[in-house]
Amino acid sequence: MDEIAAAVRAARSPAGVAVRIVAVDGPGGAGKSTLADALSARLGGTPVLRTDDFASWDEPLAWWPRLVAEALEPLARGETARFRRTDWEATGVERWGEVPPAEIVILEGVGASRPELRRFLAYSVWVETPREVRLRRGLERDGEDARGRWERWMAEEDGYIAVAGPAEAADAIVPGDCGLW
Repeated sequence: MDEIAAAVRAARSPAGVAVRIVAVDGPGGAGKSTLADALSARLGGTPVLRTDDFASWDEPLAWWPRLVAEALEPLARGETARFRRTDWEATGVERWGEVPPAEIVILEGVGASRPELRRFLAYSVWVETPREVRLRRGLERDGEDARGRWERWMAEEDGYIAVAGPAEAADAIVPGDCGLW
């Protein structure tokens, strides 16, 4: 963790991007949220922007244009990102999120380092975790009733990983099943 934090501190934003955006990407259940929260703490409480605020069971990976428009473009200009959050519980209540421009902002979630977002990224981490561990974690969180959703979600992720090559483009690859964070 110290090495990643040091690398993030040393990274520079792409030209025209006012904030150092650090992607923590990996498949569902890999340990991305845990890593992002630990990295945020290590970096003094830097904000974490989560792709789960944009994704949904019906749209696991096609949400990225809204993330760009509502969050990454404002942050790149040094402005607060204000965005409509996904209603995962289907309550019908529209909730809004905000992330202020900070020196560093962590973008955490499946697809955080997809090719369409890389022009905003100063650094990216890929969290690699065995499929059976990820599925077990997902079902522990969401319940056995969610198995079908998780299997569909994982199939979508497989396609994303095969086409986008996020691990190959990452600055660092870390194991998500090691408990080091």
